[in-house]
Amino acid sequence: MSHEGSGRGRLRDARRARAHRGGDQESAAPASPSHSHVAADAFWTHWEERNIAHYWEPYRPYKEICRLSLEETFERFGVPGGDGGLIQRYFDVYPRFELYPDVLPTLEILGRRSRFALVSNIDDDLLAAAKLGRDFDLVCTAERARGYKPDGRLFRYLIDRAGVGIEEILHSGQSQLTDLVGGKPLGLTIAWINRRGLALRPTVPPPDFIFPGLAPLLPLLGDKPERV
Repeated sequence: MSHEGSGRGRLRDARRARAHRGGDQESAAPASPSHSHVAADAFWTHWEERNIAHYWEPYRPYKEICRLSLEETFERFGVPGGDGGLIQRYFDVYPRFELYPDVLPTLEILGRRSRFALVSNIDDDLLAAAKLGRDFDLVCTAERARGYKPDGRLFRYLIDRAGVGIEEILHSGQSQLTDLVGGKPLGLTIAWINRRGLALRPTVPPPDFIFPGLAPLLPLLGDKPERV
């Protein structure tokens, strides 16, 4: 099975951990500017949307995209001075990312019968800095694929190297705008890990399964739950 990674959604509380989302990019944003007229949620949402928009463009490194998107967000909200080096703080905390409590126990059980691929919209050096708690049989990053999830380049990189047919791959990911938009048109079976209880956007291909965490993936190796 494949699992999304990167600074996207694998933290107990992404925003608190940055004060870090493996996987895209509903994870953690740098602290928003302390300007009373800037709503934190609006700032975060715009930064996230700009990141994803740049994923569709010719490849550039993840860190470059994050920096550019943050500069655009500062400009959008009329905050002077660009990112002021703030984005580097986002990168510096990668070694302090915390996994959700269900991640390692679930992967430990699944690993007895399954091979794992990590699929992440990320640069290799940032992934190396993150403490994932286990090894993966295959690592697929945006840097290696020279592309990101939404347009399918990163998922095609996975499919070409998985060593099994696409029908044998189960991908779990938390971002409807990257995991579902990029993976479903290619025919991947996807479990959407919807920890935040978000509504599926009308333009997004529906997942095969929706779970609030990783633990419900366990029955998929035995009696499968009904598809959504």
